[in-house]
Amino acid sequence: MTTNSQVERKDFNDVMVPCYNPMEIIPVKGEGARIWDQAGKEYIDFAGGIAVSCLGHCHPVMVNALQEQSQKLWHLSNVMTNEPAIRLARKLTEVSFAEKVFFANSGAEANEAALKLARRWAVDVHGAEKSEIIAFKQGFHGRTFFTVTVGGQAAYSDGFGPKPGDITHLEYNNLAELEAHMSEKTCAIMMEPLQGEGGLISPTSEFVEGVRALCDKYNALLIFDEVQTGNGRTGDFYAYQGLGVTPDILSTAKSLGGGFPIGAMLTTTELAQHLKVGTHGSTYGGNPLACAVAEAVIEEVSKPETLAGVKEREQWFRDGLEALNAKYDMFAEIRGKGLLLGAALNEEWQGRARDVLVAAGEQGLMVLVAGVNVVRFTPSLVITKEEVELGFERLDKALSSLKK
Repeated sequence: MTTNSQVERKDFNDVMVPCYNPMEIIPVKGEGARIWDQAGKEYIDFAGGIAVSCLGHCHPVMVNALQEQSQKLWHLSNVMTNEPAIRLARKLTEVSFAEKVFFANSGAEANEAALKLARRWAVDVHGAEKSEIIAFKQGFHGRTFFTVTVGGQAAYSDGFGPKPGDITHLEYNNLAELEAHMSEKTCAIMMEPLQGEGGLISPTSEFVEGVRALCDKYNALLIFDEVQTGNGRTGDFYAYQGLGVTPDILSTAKSLGGGFPIGAMLTTTELAQHLKVGTHGSTYGGNPLACAVAEAVIEEVSKPETLAGVKEREQWFRDGLEALNAKYDMFAEIRGKGLLLGAALNEEWQGRARDVLVAAGEQGLMVLVAGVNVVRFTPSLVITKEEVELGFERLDKALSSLKK
């Protein structure tokens, strides 16, 4: 067995399935919104592990929760319940519309549970013919076969044989198209209350309110995929709270555990009863370690000062990006909400989002992309002013190098 000091990026190619193409650097340590690689080079983290590290790296409340729980109980299975799972579930019902919670390990699994619940409810209450699931083009809902088929990007779902049926994809923000298509056969609409992977597209209030009204009209369930938007990311605890539209089912993951893998499906008591004993399950769902960490994360993120701080930090990012745009003229617009932001590249820079990501990496800054034309920022919700300023200095150098 090789020691850490002997691990190199080329070893990845020897032992890993080649579905990823990671950067050359291998991070070994993180604190706040900074990480360090094997060579000791420091990076400012504007990526947050793709909207996961909501309290930054190694936040004391997370470290303490994990250390404490690690000396008590690691795993039980769902033959028994455990204290952290019940406490976390109660906390999630307090900060949302939900009355019942199902725990999983990831966003895809939370979405899988949401879709299975919707279909089971429809069969139980309305009959087998009410099975259509409507989702939106450019949406993203995970990588299991069901969720990737519901996601609106064929590039991710094609090439694996016959797909789950009765799934329709319509245009996001096009209420007229949805209205023309919907019927009593529609079982559920699944949507992100702000499309993340699809390019940071916010819904119009007319659209999101119209979707809710159409679900009510046709007895269909509204599922909000809040895997990326949830847990404070947009400045509200869940994004639906800032839209004034309440879903019937909500999925959450990513920042729920602040970096520890956990997902959850939230719903009402009335709907939850359709997942009777034996109809669904998860070996690790409700794991005491994951739930203890998530409980600490939720306590911290749900504080009014943390949520207010997200809106303050959004402004720091918008100001920083506007200043850089005045200097380099690269962005057509800044999209998104809270700390789920995208800088959409203008005509001249089409297709070059990854170039920005690579150039930023060379300067010691981690950013993301959302498609080929949008540079995405999903930093820690508690990132400091100093870390933001330092990050923008490095982004300035990166854009300058690209301009040359």
